[in-house]
Amino acid sequence: MAGGVATLARGRERSPERHGATTALTEPRWVRGLLLGTALVFLGFFLFIPLALVFYKALESGLETYLAAIKEPVALDAIRLTLTAAAIAVPLNLLFGLAAAWSITKFRFPGKNLLITLIDLPISVSPVISGMIFVLLFGAHGFFGPWLQAHDIKIIFAVPGIVLATMFVTSPMVARELIPLMQSQGNDEEEAALTMGASGLQTFFRVSLPKIRWGLLYGVVLCNARAMGEFGAVSVVSGHIRGLTNTMPLHIEILYNEYQFSAAFAVASLLALLALATLAIKSVIEWRTAR
Repeated sequence: MAGGVATLARGRERSPERHGATTALTEPRWVRGLLLGTALVFLGFFLFIPLALVFYKALESGLETYLAAIKEPVALDAIRLTLTAAAIAVPLNLLFGLAAAWSITKFRFPGKNLLITLIDLPISVSPVISGMIFVLLFGAHGFFGPWLQAHDIKIIFAVPGIVLATMFVTSPMVARELIPLMQSQGNDEEEAALTMGASGLQTFFRVSLPKIRWGLLYGVVLCNARAMGEFGAVSVVSGHIRGLTNTMPLHIEILYNEYQFSAAFAVASLLALLALATLAIKSVIEWRTAR
């Protein structure tokens, strides 16, 4: 009986016409063409053309100039720092997002709504303000400044500050992807596994994690993209020290302000390639999730 009910429920979920999902197809052809054309024109002017111009400007002075700008020691340091910050921030935010999503969707506790609000805080606060928060906390005249100076620990204008700022602005990505997914899936399978004698760890790794693996990977991809492209918060805490605290976005800004346009666009094109690779991975995950 229960199996029949579950099969019927799945059949209803797979029949979009029952919920009016096909009504959009009854619109006149000219309306659909107008909407599609508007979207394509918008994407062309604000996405495709600017992106093409970045690569055009990067290669305008020739391939040798392009490669020389990327192989410059300062540029390599910026690339290395960007990848390092992302490599540290993304795994830590993965653990935080998974723990936060699990707590919110599986348990009831006082302050649950407050936790959800705090997770959304880095999205609503300007990245520049978040950078200023870390300066007020860990700067020379900040709350922890005297203690850090006494112990010869440097956070602001150093790599730890860049990692902290990156972690702050990217912290909601994984959690916000997992929370609605885990809420929609419910707890029936986990409860069944526990009833059959599975331990908590066995239930997590064999039941819960396989259900959310694509959503988890999707959140990680978004987190990584934001980490590599972050500018505002990192700009405040970095100090713009060449070869030490300049990430790729900061290095691009310095090159452009110094009228080194070819070098600036060369590094920008490399950052754009990383973004396109991230977009490709994101599309594959969406396609796999839909299947």
